[in-house]
Amino acid sequence: MSTLQLGLIVAGVLLVIGVIVYNQWQERRLKRRAAPAAPAEVRAPRAAERVEPTLAASAVAQDAGDGVPAFRGGADTTSEFEPPVDVIAAPPGDGEALASDSDASIDTPPVVHASLAPSRVQAARQASMPDHEIECLIPLQPAAPVAATAIAGGLNARIGKAVRWFGRADARSDWQRITANTPGSFGEIVACLLLADRNGAASRAQIDTFIRVVGDIAPTLPAAFTPPDVAQEVARAESLDRLCAELDVQIGLTVQKPESGSIAGTRLRGVAEAAGFRLAPGGRFELAHEETGAVVYTLQNLRPDPFTAESLRLTATNGVVFLLDVARTADPVRTFDQMKMAAKRMAKTLGGELVDDNHRPLDDAAFALIREQVDGAAEALRAVHIEPGSARALALFSA
Repeated sequence: MSTLQLGLIVAGVLLVIGVIVYNQWQERRLKRRAAPAAPAEVRAPRAAERVEPTLAASAVAQDAGDGVPAFRGGADTTSEFEPPVDVIAAPPGDGEALASDSDASIDTPPVVHASLAPSRVQAARQASMPDHEIECLIPLQPAAPVAATAIAGGLNARIGKAVRWFGRADARSDWQRITANTPGSFGEIVACLLLADRNGAASRAQIDTFIRVVGDIAPTLPAAFTPPDVAQEVARAESLDRLCAELDVQIGLTVQKPESGSIAGTRLRGVAEAAGFRLAPGGRFELAHEETGAVVYTLQNLRPDPFTAESLRLTATNGVVFLLDVARTADPVRTFDQMKMAAKRMAKTLGGELVDDNHRPLDDAAFALIREQVDGAAEALRAVHIEPGSARALALFSA
C-alpha cells in the first residue's frame, strides 16, 4: 500500500470521526437549549370569595391536624398574604374632623397612622359619621339648607350595597345620620356607599348606580356635584374585599350525640332557651347581649337543615354547633371563654360529646390552642384598624 493510499484512509477515518463528534456536540447543544428552566415557585391565587357559615359536608374547613377545629370562613393561617395596611386607616379621633373640614377634599384618603385599634369612644363614633376607609363618599353642599325630605329618593335607593346619608348644619357641627324622619335642616350632606361586605366587593355597576342616584338628586337641591373616580373606587373596593376575606374567621364547637343517638328538637329548644338563646328567623339560635342586643354567638344545626319552630317540634338532630364570628364580636377571646363553658354545659345536659370538625373529642390543650387562634384573629383585625364588634367591623362582615 502506497503512502498516498494510507494517507487517504487515515484522512477518511478522521473525517468520519469528526462528523460523529460534531453531530454529538450539536445534539447536546440543542438539547440544552430545549430543556425548560427550573420552574419558579407558583402560589395559587387566593379566592376573594367569602364562605358563609355552613354545616354542610361541602363547607370550607381545613383540619389543623392537632384536634383543633378549623376556621370557618375565608381565613388561612398559612397564607403569606400581607394585608395592605393603607387600605384602612385609623378612624378619626375625638379631636379630628372629616377631611372636608380642612383644605383637603372629603375624598382624599387620610394618612395612615401606626396607632392601635380605636378606643371605645372612637369605635362608637364610627356608626355616627361617614367612614371614608370603607365607603365611597360623595359630598353635596346645597345652596341653602335642606330637610331630609329633599333627598328622599336617595334614602330609599336599593343598590346591592349599604347606602348611608349624613348631614350637618355647617362645618362646626357634628355629622348626623339622615333618615326619612330626621328633623332639621342640613347645609352639608354626604352620601356613603359601602365598598365591601361578605357578598364581595362593590361592583363597577353598583358604584355607577350610586353616582347616578346622587347625581340625580344634586340639581334638585341644588348642590354642586363632583363624581368620584369610578376606577379608583372599584380598585379600593376590591382591595378592601381581599383584606376582609383574609381576616374573616369563625370558630365552631360541636356538641354531638355519640354513634346513632339524637336530640329531640323540643328538648334542644328547652335547653337552648334556658341558656339564654332565642330562635332567630335565620334558622339558628342566637345569644344576645343583655344591654346592647348584639349577637354574642349562635347555635346552629349540625345538619344542613335550619331550625324552625315546626322542625324543632317534629324532628330531632344528632348535634349542634356553637359558632363565634370573631369580627362581629366585641372582646372575642372573652366571648370564646364564655362560649366554651356554655358548650360544655350543654354537652353534659344533653349527654353529648364536645368534638372538633373531625368528630374528635376536645381536651383542655385543644381549647387553649383554639383560644390562641381567636386572639390572633382579633389582633390581625386590630392591626388594620378594624376593632372586632365595632360599627366598621359589623358593616364589612355583614351578609
